Amino acid sequence: MLKSVLAALFVAVVSTGAVAQEFQFEAPPLFDNCGDPSLAKAKTEGVTLGFSPSPPYSSLDPATKQATGLDVELVEAALKWAGVTKFKYEVMPFGQLIPALLAKRIDVVAANIHVTPDRLKAVSFTGPAWWYGPAIVVAKGNPAGITSFDTLKGKKIGAIAGSAADEYLRKIGVAVTAFQTDAEEFSAISTGRVDAILEDDVKVIEFMKANAASPIEIVQNVAIPDELIFKFGYGYARYALRKEDCSLRSAFTQGLAEVRGNGQASSILKKYGLTNRNMFFFPL
Repeated sequence: MLKSVLAALFVAVVSTGAVAQEFQFEAPPLFDNCGDPSLAKAKTEGVTLGFSPSPPYSSLDPATKQATGLDVELVEAALKWAGVTKFKYEVMPFGQLIPALLAKRIDVVAANIHVTPDRLKAVSFTGPAWWYGPAIVVAKGNPAGITSFDTLKGKKIGAIAGSAADEYLRKIGVAVTAFQTDAEEFSAISTGRVDAILEDDVKVIEFMKANAASPIEIVQNVAIPDELIFKFGYGYARYALRKEDCSLRSAFTQGLAEVRGNGQASSILKKYGLTNRNMFFFPL
């Protein structure tokens, strides 16, 4: 009898493991009386998500017109919790996303974007989604001798135009060579057109995995200035909306908290090779 019960339990466990995990939520959306119509409109008409092509964060299949990537999945999961189920996509260089948002070509900057002083003047942000850190990338052997943020001064440093890296480097007095795309930026450091680039560690690691022969490396053991984390853009990855779209932003923010709380965000991160370490910027 015991053997039969154990066998049945084993089959049940195996069967359960074979089925895609379904995520449940404790709390329902409660935003009906927030005062502005942005959430109601999004639930009825859907939203247009804007992003730049930047694996593993986001990309668009040219054949199917379907968007994929870590940020795309997180954004859609959070918005679906809030009752938004229709999505369109606009792809453009990162530096054009906020102007497109303000011009109402898109409704959400769905490429992960960080809080910076300049951006706060123009847009509002969701609550935290996930986290990654900055990386200084140099040619193999580090011929420019870069060991800290201070040693970037006086050298040719690349960054994506309009990025948190671009804004911070200019603030500390670094002359920045700005690039519109990841491909241009990585080509510049690989061919020696710049001495270093400041980029997201997740993006750099993804590039190095896909291009093992590329002659670049990450500078190790660099102290990260506090203001880079807490003021200039390498705090939590978030998403941006128009300031007037308060009810949509509130619902979106709670949706992010709900998908972090029920394990769905963790599952998405792991799907793209990350871990629960990327849920928080402080050590777990």
